[in-house]
Amino acid sequence: MNEPTNPATRTKLADMAVKAKRARVICLGLSALDQIWRVDRRFSGESEKIRSLDYSTLGGGMAANAAVAIARLGGSAAFWGRGGEDAAGHEMRSALSVEGIDVTNFKLFPEGRSSVSGVIVDRSGERQIANFRGAYPEPADWLPLDAVAGATAVLADPRWPEGAVALFGKARALGIPTILDGDVADATIFERLLPLTDHAVFSEPALAAFIGSASDASLAKLARFNCRVVAVTRGHEGVSWCENGSLQEQAAFPARVVDTTGAGDVFHGAYALAVGVGLAVHDAMAFAAATAALKCEHAGGRAGIPSIENCLAFMRTNQ
Repeated sequence: MNEPTNPATRTKLADMAVKAKRARVICLGLSALDQIWRVDRRFSGESEKIRSLDYSTLGGGMAANAAVAIARLGGSAAFWGRGGEDAAGHEMRSALSVEGIDVTNFKLFPEGRSSVSGVIVDRSGERQIANFRGAYPEPADWLPLDAVAGATAVLADPRWPEGAVALFGKARALGIPTILDGDVADATIFERLLPLTDHAVFSEPALAAFIGSASDASLAKLARFNCRVVAVTRGHEGVSWCENGSLQEQAAFPARVVDTTGAGDVFHGAYALAVGVGLAVHDAMAFAAATAALKCEHAGGRAGIPSIENCLAFMRTNQ
């Protein structure tokens, strides 16, 4: 059963449409320009040429997609990140601004180069990605950390450790929840960020690379960082998490999968919004899983992100 049946829980979820309007989430990290090719089948690993059925260029990136999800779900989102003073940087900044996202602190560096991804998506919706992570200065001393006081939650991915440490450190000092999008990164980055993290939500590959396994039992190995919640998303198999020493899970919602690109980013954005409005972890996980499932029914990392009303209706239908 995907939606909790407790009447009080249903009331909390129904109230989200109102509460979301008062939520403000700062998302820090990667913005990338995704060049997407749709194909019958993905590359096999050998030297070969495959035909593309369609092509598009869209904004992407973990924290950037999370910010779009928050905005589409009715929350207020700010994106803090770096790009180059180039065509890709301006295109990404403009696309986020059109979504109503505060891009004041999306800094484009004249000497920088923006992040660009090549994405191959097959007919089943599975994808392969080649990403140039961009090149820009590492220091985060230009971030307006006093603005963190106005946030209800903050989220960061691991692509800009200096910025994430600054953001999480300030949020922790103010008692504002910190959410880490645990994508694949060097172990040293997680060693820096996890002590400042309240909610760490890993992908399976990232968790396996960091601690040697992505099993449910392996979540207990992260207890030394004292996160409130450590979780691992498993795509169509749902999400597992450990909270206060208790292992729990949320099944994936049924979806007609067209494209899984950005599903994890959308999950993280929806989860951060839910945490920011005060939902219990189990309810936040269910809300995030439903939002990600709906996204997968459409092509592109952002096209299928639902409104909060559609998401809640979907949850009620699939209880």
